[in-house]
Amino acid sequence: MGEEKAAQGEVDERRVRRRRGNTLARWEVAIVKAMLARKSEFGNEQDILAWFTRPSRSVNHRLIGEIRKDEKHKAVRAATAEELDAFISAWPDHDPETGLNRRGDELLIKAREAMIAAVHTFNGAGLTFRAELFIVTAMIGWTYLLHAWFRREGIDYRYPDSRTRGGEERYWDLKKCLDHPRCPATGGVATNIRFLLEIRHEIEHRMTSRIDESLGAKLQACALNFNHVLRSEFGPGFGLEKRLPIALQFVSFDAAQRSALKSASGLPPHVESVINAFENGLTDDQKRDPAYRITYGFVPVAAKRAGAADLAVQIVDSGSPEAAEVEKIIFKEVSKNRYPAMKVVSKIQASGFPRFTKREHGLLWKKLDAKRPEKGFGCAGDYEGAWVWFDSWIAVVLKHCEENAERYA
Repeated sequence: MGEEKAAQGEVDERRVRRRRGNTLARWEVAIVKAMLARKSEFGNEQDILAWFTRPSRSVNHRLIGEIRKDEKHKAVRAATAEELDAFISAWPDHDPETGLNRRGDELLIKAREAMIAAVHTFNGAGLTFRAELFIVTAMIGWTYLLHAWFRREGIDYRYPDSRTRGGEERYWDLKKCLDHPRCPATGGVATNIRFLLEIRHEIEHRMTSRIDESLGAKLQACALNFNHVLRSEFGPGFGLEKRLPIALQFVSFDAAQRSALKSASGLPPHVESVINAFENGLTDDQKRDPAYRITYGFVPVAAKRAGAADLAVQIVDSGSPEAAEVEKIIFKEVSKNRYPAMKVVSKIQASGFPRFTKREHGLLWKKLDAKRPEKGFGCAGDYEGAWVWFDSWIAVVLKHCEENAERYA
């Protein structure tokens, strides 16, 4: 239960590490030296210190004195008057929501914005390329987040003796970050990222289709994992839950839609082969880990209390029958319609298939072994145990008749 809560982003705030922020970047030291040279304008050391402290980083007051006395950072030249004026003009130059400085905390800001963009893109109405866009953008977010963590911890995350074509330093790719023994993304979190990296490699080189629904559980876990690591490692004030509330949709699922979803075409073969190859190397526990793949069952609730009726999402208790179905989407009506056999036949005939008889119905359910309880097509009724059928069975029979219209119409 504790692991499940962690996967859903709950954070024990006592575990959040204080950021290593009592040091100044080289460019900031240059600004400090320029301010010290204009003491009449910027005041004493305590006044200068105020320009460089923020909620996401505290700077020890002794550092300003050490710079003034040349006890540290002797090699750094003072900023020019133009550079100092540019700093003052841009100050405080921070994100108003989190207090992050746009220059000093650039990696963390980019990480948050990348994941926000990934989720907004996936939830965007009318998009048909959602999963691919989410994966590519989310992997960028994870890369920036881990780079921010390594930087804070003083871990050099550069490739030695390697430069880009433009002559810039090359930083670790996401896989290299995950391979580091101190990487904060571990267990099911790392497994989820590695899986999506494999899919990203595939979609970078080949066109894909029909993968949104098939990968939804992994994408959901990816977003929750990101928020959990962000909050647990940098602080709950940086969480994304305020920016990404529950999504609303314009559709509900009726029997025909559920039937269509169940019979929807599968993944493209090349994507399916990548998924199979990756998951063949996982244990059953790894596959069930909610940090690797998390799914929800949505159940319409006829609430007894007025307050509870306003809850759009309710968490199913662990150990309940619904929780046992966590590996698949649950479509469950609060009170299912029940039809005896003749009522099924009447509904089908009224739908334009007058030659579908009780005999035809009996042959069909026996052929499909439709009375097996696990199929969910019906149950023993309340009157002397007579079998009754659900709407899900009506949908199956209708589909059968539509495929054999010349026989029943």
